[in-house]
Amino acid sequence: MGSQTFVNDRFRFSLSKAAGRGLDMPLLLTVIALTVFGLIMLYSASFDYSFNEYGSAAYMFLRQLRWLGIGVVAAFILSLFDYHLWRKLIVFAMLGTIGLLVAVLLINEIRLGATRTLFEGSYQPSELAKLMAVIYLSVWLYAKRDELHRVGFGLIPLGVILGIIGGLIYLQPDLSAAGTVLILGGLLFFLAGADIKQIVFLLALALVIGWVVVQFSDTGRDRVGSFIAGFQNPTNASYHVRRSFEAIVKGGVFGVGVGQANTKLTGLPFAPTDSIFAVVAEELGLFGSALLIALYGALIWRGLVVARRAPDMLGTLLASGVTFWIALEAVINMAVMVGLMPFAGNALPFVSAGGSNLVATLCAVGIVLNISRQGVETRNLEEDEWRSFGAVVDLRRWNGRRRVSRSRRSQRANG
Repeated sequence: MGSQTFVNDRFRFSLSKAAGRGLDMPLLLTVIALTVFGLIMLYSASFDYSFNEYGSAAYMFLRQLRWLGIGVVAAFILSLFDYHLWRKLIVFAMLGTIGLLVAVLLINEIRLGATRTLFEGSYQPSELAKLMAVIYLSVWLYAKRDELHRVGFGLIPLGVILGIIGGLIYLQPDLSAAGTVLILGGLLFFLAGADIKQIVFLLALALVIGWVVVQFSDTGRDRVGSFIAGFQNPTNASYHVRRSFEAIVKGGVFGVGVGQANTKLTGLPFAPTDSIFAVVAEELGLFGSALLIALYGALIWRGLVVARRAPDMLGTLLASGVTFWIALEAVINMAVMVGLMPFAGNALPFVSAGGSNLVATLCAVGIVLNISRQGVETRNLEEDEWRSFGAVVDLRRWNGRRRVSRSRRSQRANG
């Protein structure tokens, strides 16, 4: 008993001593670059709005810096926090998140026609809900990994979980956040190795639900109608998208220069938040927009590398889930601004003003960094059943196989 305790203590000590060695430096540097880029563009996009609304040109910038400080501390703590402990804590964390979503509806702070915030608009629980949904579903899918092919243990419980979280967010109403949660749930179910028939059924169900929402939601019907009209003829697009097109055209290849854009001064809606990509395109042009997209591409690449090297399936699901979440937020925001998707209020990660999104995103990065550390230190010591993310990739290469291969034993562990 004493010798076993000694071995465990030595193991924990070796992990803590090597805390910095397994850190994925390309991922960390990419996040730093995105954050610096975001701060520069946020100040440029917000100084006029901040001065008119708050009497100080730097108000939104300084507030974003305060949230950044909180997010960096949280990310650092989570980078040291063993992600396996989420298996014990996630139920309480999810109950707390659901409580916050219910509190939003009960307190009923109405801002811009929606009820999404607490504490006089300073906190938006739906951003935390997206992260908690990824963690909860990763833990749940990991626990049920041997039973996912059974509808009663896989698809139905997944639908209940997503229905509760997505439904509470939808009631705010926040269609884009609810849709993001549902998409992430489907992706994680896919990555966990669900049966192809279940995936097809889930996609069909999602399409039906989406159609129903559009038919019975004034907001959804208006956004889809504006998108279709604008897609057919850009001059018939919504005012928001038309002003975004104007900014992009003015930017050209190299832009008009940081701080020199005028579309943000003449009515571009929500320039520091939803429309900040249009400001990037006008001030930095096609070159700066491509640079920003390349940074997101680098983040996705490193996130999936961490997922592939994770010591177990739980780490794979967590790393890939939060990576796809950040990627999805970025893609939706940029696609809306160029008229390729119906309007959605998703923030541009690390760039848009908004403390809730920034802190949640940095927390997600902290979790991925913890997985990267453990992937280096513990791969040959972890469970026999870990699955490489590459198994999912192999399945999607049209190789004719119907399902992701089940648990496999690490070559190093066998050796």
